[in-house]
Amino acid sequence: MALDSGTGTVPSPGDATPGTAVAVTPPVAKRVPAERLHHGDTVVDEYEWLRDKDSPEVIAYLEAENAYTESQTAHMQPLREAVFDEIKARTQETDLSVPARMGDWWYYSRSFEGKQYGVHCRCPVVDPDDWTPPALEAAAEIPGEQVLLDSNAVAEGHDFFALGAFSVSHDGTLLAFSTDTVGDERYLLRFKDLRTGEILADEIAGTAPGATWSLDGTHIFYQTVDESWRPDTVWRHRLGTAKDSDVVVYHEPDERYWVSIGATRSEKYLMIWVGSKITSEGLVLESDDPEGEFRILLPRREGVEYSAEHAVVAGQDRFLFLHNDVVDGVKAENFVLSEAPVDDPANQTVLIPHRDDVRLEDVDCFADHLVLSYRREALPRVAVWPLTSDTSGTPGAGYGEMRELEFGLELFSAGVGSNPEWAQPTLRIGLTSFITPMQVFDYVPATGELILRKEQQVLGGYDPNDYEQHRDWAVAEDGTRIPISIVRRRVTAGDDAGPAPTLLYGYGSYESSIDPGFSVSRLSLLDRGLVFAVAHVRGGGEMGRLWYENGKTLTKKNTFTDFVACARHLIDSGATAPDRLVADGGSAGGLLMGAVANLAPELFAGILASVPFVDPLTSILDPSLPLTVIEWDEWGNPLADPDVYFYMKSYSPYENVAAQRYPAILAVTSLNDTRVLYVEPAKWVARLRATATGDSPLLLKTEMSAGHGGVSGRYEKWKEVAFEYAWVLDLVGRGV
Repeated sequence: MALDSGTGTVPSPGDATPGTAVAVTPPVAKRVPAERLHHGDTVVDEYEWLRDKDSPEVIAYLEAENAYTESQTAHMQPLREAVFDEIKARTQETDLSVPARMGDWWYYSRSFEGKQYGVHCRCPVVDPDDWTPPALEAAAEIPGEQVLLDSNAVAEGHDFFALGAFSVSHDGTLLAFSTDTVGDERYLLRFKDLRTGEILADEIAGTAPGATWSLDGTHIFYQTVDESWRPDTVWRHRLGTAKDSDVVVYHEPDERYWVSIGATRSEKYLMIWVGSKITSEGLVLESDDPEGEFRILLPRREGVEYSAEHAVVAGQDRFLFLHNDVVDGVKAENFVLSEAPVDDPANQTVLIPHRDDVRLEDVDCFADHLVLSYRREALPRVAVWPLTSDTSGTPGAGYGEMRELEFGLELFSAGVGSNPEWAQPTLRIGLTSFITPMQVFDYVPATGELILRKEQQVLGGYDPNDYEQHRDWAVAEDGTRIPISIVRRRVTAGDDAGPAPTLLYGYGSYESSIDPGFSVSRLSLLDRGLVFAVAHVRGGGEMGRLWYENGKTLTKKNTFTDFVACARHLIDSGATAPDRLVADGGSAGGLLMGAVANLAPELFAGILASVPFVDPLTSILDPSLPLTVIEWDEWGNPLADPDVYFYMKSYSPYENVAAQRYPAILAVTSLNDTRVLYVEPAKWVARLRATATGDSPLLLKTEMSAGHGGVSGRYEKWKEVAFEYAWVLDLVGRGV
């Protein structure tokens, strides 16, 4: 057993009756000094031995931690059950998505009460001229319904299940789908004949999630990953042939780059995309020539990112580029939109110039309009840009007047939904906010009409007027204003106006934006008086590309100090208090949690860290670990650059655990996670327990059969959410 003799005891798995509390003392990991030497700096790591996933001693230690966590949280079981029951009672378990039209079919997914996973279905288009999706009812028989894939049947017998690829051929006769039953994100790709229901003999193991059909349905393009889980190779498989005859279409040897493949909505081109964190390159091939050679669209240039879509403008084939190259002597940090002839992609004309306050994020091309996705004032927005028949050749010819969609909400997220067809008279749009359940609209570009097709049902009498959301601002150490999004149950006369228990969430990496979104499970917090807040710290993308640039590599500490500034602002304004403020973050947001635990432990009653990246320097120093080399553009390369090494060491949560009082900590991880290895939180908690002063509970919970996304199946996920929420509620005195 991985314990120092005499310092702790752990029951074996058979010592306890399931569901009963077991009185155990905290596990104490043994210390095995291991030296690490870089740039003249010797580090002794006493818990690196926990990295050996195949060691029975390591597994026993993780199980001991699980037993301890269960013993310390057993009294919360009634609360966990109550939260789970609330989530279940509010959820429309048997439901249908809004059908999306592709070819001769309407495609949709179903969920059923009592079933963990979704069911993918379709029904025939009755009138080719009618683009109104059929109003399907979950309890009624659907004429002509065809079940394409029942994930519940495929998942049967497996503790974990994830669906990767789900791609129907252009003629609607074949389905490519892939599954992961371990959690390591390596998928088994299979094929189904939708005319007969037969699963074909073709099987391809060890693929990345996606799959792209050739136009004629004879070939499938898929990706594989290298030993570091980097998608590095695109393959072409001819249906009905042996896997051994599959052809490598593209291989990327540079370990900084990922590879992906897809097709334009027009179906005219196949596109391979090669990208690092800061550089991209596209390759193109006509879809009707699947065995042809891909050609480079624009050669990669270090620090230049671009994407391209095919459009037909004024009768001419064009590629529309979003890029951040230099334009008129100025780097287009927030990207510009340009167009070029397909046979001369370097000959570009700027359509939308750079703006400091608008970050262009995507362009979707349709037969008669474009859709721009962008963000302004820390919110995602959508605009529709009609294409005209003007062929005069004058500047702006072929483009009409752009219209931004308005929704009348202070905080919201709007985005493009499922729109598979190139020529369609409607545009599927999704809208949500912290208090607005997901709404699905069809927008009619020709008239400007916005038609509500479906709103997420929240059972039990949910009324959005019972809740309020607003934007607040904190001021960082360097004077930068940091947005905070806040949602709570509406305060009425007679309510306690004092500092409210608050869950403050943060992420702050990879230019990822934490946008307003509705959560059924979050209602269990709000209805118990908790306030939910999001700190939109630098390192994310909410305020544009420079917001990201000023929270990565050698400016990464801004992410952490921004979060601390948000916490201090909420405390100083009287909105909350340190004894009722809990911080929450996962993955790279878990790095944020570990960093603020070291920086300002006095501000928080607790810290919830999911699959936390808390030992970043050890990981980023090891290029043999999954995805490490790719990460150097995000964090810097500490192997080659001593400045990066010592900067990372100065903020790494694991490296900087100190003899100080920490808040209560719950770290949740997964044994099969390939992105943030379980060993990081395991080492972190072991060092915290050996070093921290005070008596705050330090808990580690490891899912023993899951990956980076945690457990699979909606009921299991609800149980996990209930576990974490019960911990938060109990910590701030709302555990009733």
